[in-house]
Amino acid sequence: MARATARHILVNTEAEALNLKEQIAGGADFAELAKKHSSCPSSRDGGNLGSFGPGQMVPEFDQVVFSAPVGVVQGPVKTQFGMHLLEVTSRED
Repeated sequence: MARATARHILVNTEAEALNLKEQIAGGADFAELAKKHSSCPSSRDGGNLGSFGPGQMVPEFDQVVFSAPVGVVQGPVKTQFGMHLLEVTSRED
């Protein structure tokens, strides 16, 4: 069964997510931005969500995590929780 590890930053608006994505593209550290800006409890661990399989996260999240290239920041992705920037850190298919 497929498994992935990922990290994310959860914010309220698309504008916030795009601003953070731009900062990451410019060399800012994903984990540090997650600690400062993410509203998810995972922010304490730099946005790390650990390892999970398909169906364990909301569908919008799963779709990105199980199709996006590893190590490339994706998003913003809208879910019921807000706007996410996602980075798949590893995946086994």
